[in-house]
Amino acid sequence: MKRKSLSVVNKVVQSSPAMKQPKLGFYSSLNQTHTYTVLLDWRSLPHHVVLRIFQYLPLIDRAQASSVCRRWNEVFHIPDLWRKFEFELNQSATSSFKSSHPDLVQQIVKRHAAHLRYVSFKVDSSTESAEAACDILSQLVNCSLQTLDLISMANPSFMNVSKSHFVSALTLVFVNSKSLSSIKIEDTPVDDPSLKILVANNSDTLTLLKMSSCPYVSSDGILCVADHCQGLRELALNYSILSDELLLALSSETHVNLEHLRIDVVSENPGQIKFHSIKKQSWDALIKHSPGVNVVMYFFLYEEEFETFFTEESPVTHLYFGRSVSKVVLGRIGPNCPRLVELVVCANGLQTLDNELICIAQHCKNLTALGLSACEVRCSALVEFVRLCGRRLAQLSVMEEILTPDGDYGLDKIHTEVSKYLGRTWFPDVMPVW
Repeated sequence: MKRKSLSVVNKVVQSSPAMKQPKLGFYSSLNQTHTYTVLLDWRSLPHHVVLRIFQYLPLIDRAQASSVCRRWNEVFHIPDLWRKFEFELNQSATSSFKSSHPDLVQQIVKRHAAHLRYVSFKVDSSTESAEAACDILSQLVNCSLQTLDLISMANPSFMNVSKSHFVSALTLVFVNSKSLSSIKIEDTPVDDPSLKILVANNSDTLTLLKMSSCPYVSSDGILCVADHCQGLRELALNYSILSDELLLALSSETHVNLEHLRIDVVSENPGQIKFHSIKKQSWDALIKHSPGVNVVMYFFLYEEEFETFFTEESPVTHLYFGRSVSKVVLGRIGPNCPRLVELVVCANGLQTLDNELICIAQHCKNLTALGLSACEVRCSALVEFVRLCGRRLAQLSVMEEILTPDGDYGLDKIHTEVSKYLGRTWFPDVMPVW
């Protein structure tokens, strides 16, 4: 890359009357104009412009660009450039992302750790990558992070790291930062003692905490967070550590309004887990305190494990069923989920869901999105469902193969009727044939 004249700008300037006019027909398309070439010297760009360019560059390109000239090298070390950074760590040559070069990582840790504010670690499925992330965390002793994300791109590789190694690295950040507001540490060996350290140092600033699939965290650990982090607005956790006490703590007068509560209901041992129930009074307290909260539930259960759920009114707003769910359970959703906004059913079996869908449309007046995959619905039932929901149904994703033609509608006509009630053109989704 040249240091001077890296681009050429063609500037068209209106001819001056004093200038000699070109012969008739020569450059006539320019309408009596001349073309002047202006050389742009990239070294003269203001610091803030170069800084913006650098912010869009990957780490390796940013480092190479810093060697172009002294001015660009100065920009490379401006603290604002290092507020936000993503460490990419992988051991596979076939990975979808490039790994951050170890030498550059060490330069960042050595020279810019104190400038880091928004940091994420993206690792592949290897234990080595997760261990490398922990090693880097252990070196951020002078940092004051506001955001920390630990992301496993495939298998939860942080779970394969020594628990003591991970907790030691994580708590070091918790102790030194003291201004953490957003933490995503899902699928990690974080535990109750480390959460207490988090609370002790960041209780006044924490607003978002996502920690689903963290087997070493108990109800007491998450309750400690809710009790002391009064500014917590978003929370993601497993149903196993959800409790009445936690909901009441989030509903206290001193707590801010909760905006988003995500609950993952997962079964690792089918038939061996009986899920506890949450009292309606606890849910009511939460909704009274935070009437606009989104309660999002992801279900990955087997059909026999739904006994506890939807037997009485629930404030859930978004429901996702990742495995097969029975007709009986879906029949309980309409009467017991009046706040429902979105419903996604990935599988149901061979029983038609006609009455269940119509019941949901009749009772769930806030429903705006529906997704259906491996189940069965008659065409006339879907039309009736859409008619009841009307134009508030902003998203409707239904696989064509689940629709059963009947005496009223066939696959050739259903899109016309559905489109009429939606107020826009609609077609069922089709599985591509490769």
